[in-house]
Amino acid sequence: MPTVNRFAEFHDEITAWRRDLHANPEILFDVHRTAGIVAEKLKEFGVDEIVTGIGRTGVVGVIHGNSSQSGRVIGLRADMDALPIQEIRDLEHKSTTDGAMHACGHDGHTAMLLGAAKYLSETRNFDGTAVVIFQPAEEGGGGGREMVDEGMMDRFNIQEVFGMHNMPDLPVGRFAIRPGGLMASADFFAIDIEGRGGHAARPNGCIDPAIVVAQIVNGFQSIVSRNTDPIESMVISTTQIHMGDADNVIPQTARMSGTVRTLKPEVRDLAERRMKVVCENIGAAFEAKVDLTYERNYPVTVNHPEETAFAASVARQVVGAGNVDENAPPVMGGEDFSFMLEARPGAFIFVGQGETAGLHHPEYDFNDEIIPIGCSYWARLVETAMPAGN
Repeated sequence: MPTVNRFAEFHDEITAWRRDLHANPEILFDVHRTAGIVAEKLKEFGVDEIVTGIGRTGVVGVIHGNSSQSGRVIGLRADMDALPIQEIRDLEHKSTTDGAMHACGHDGHTAMLLGAAKYLSETRNFDGTAVVIFQPAEEGGGGGREMVDEGMMDRFNIQEVFGMHNMPDLPVGRFAIRPGGLMASADFFAIDIEGRGGHAARPNGCIDPAIVVAQIVNGFQSIVSRNTDPIESMVISTTQIHMGDADNVIPQTARMSGTVRTLKPEVRDLAERRMKVVCENIGAAFEAKVDLTYERNYPVTVNHPEETAFAASVARQVVGAGNVDENAPPVMGGEDFSFMLEARPGAFIFVGQGETAGLHHPEYDFNDEIIPIGCSYWARLVETAMPAGN
């Protein structure tokens, strides 16, 4: 069963929604315009219940099928926020907000779920309830966590939850998924170092924080290469180092920060434990004060086996059996849909974006060609999970 013909009929309409969102990006929880558009369109579609302000600025719509005898309730989630990146590609729908752009395709995710909501509200060819979830602050703000913490799952009686993300370099017309850990945990660290400042020509009278920083960066990489099982995955990236204001002064302090990515809880524990040891001992070795702050942010995105198999079967309906990779390699990027998968069984799937700029790149743009594919996946998922007449 290929893509749903109805989506081809209003492909241009959905594309217009998407491009409007792209031209007007909003960051983290400040997605007031986007959330307002989502709520307005859900009302136009005749969605049965619309609730705003969940997770601060999230929107939830409830669509009942022609029958509710099955009692099943399935959640479908899209993210709405953009990134603090300056867009450099010259597009007709280029961002009009300086320093912000949809560099991860959340504009496309929102538009595709709106398209599915329109179709499901028109046809209602299912026995149960579809809950469409539009989430703010996926890009580091933990909007998914806030929606779950506010009781969204219980409030709407969501029993299973599904998510989808575009994937550059995965060909158009293909899906990729895997059971278990699909995307990494995303933790962050900051390290404050205090040495002894002084004249750069007299380093012997100083405790140089630059030396301490260099040793810590190297020490962290030894955790990856020498403390972690080579079969497992761990990334420790120091992404910021700030110190000093003059060429001839050894500064008193330095600050460094970065991110840690793992695919298993025990590997995550190892990273945090060993990073503390490295910081303590390098600080002692150089007689510097070293304070590590380690923040656990997004957990591993863990797909549940049964729901993953089901999601793959739906994807095969849309694009054909040969176009669904059911054992895709995991990705070390993080995703706060992980909080929803901790709260309910479900699965996260990648839809092919084709050969485009990568995610979080200033030339990225969502590929509107894939809109009918993503919309069809959502529609078929609901209709297959909750077939009418059963």
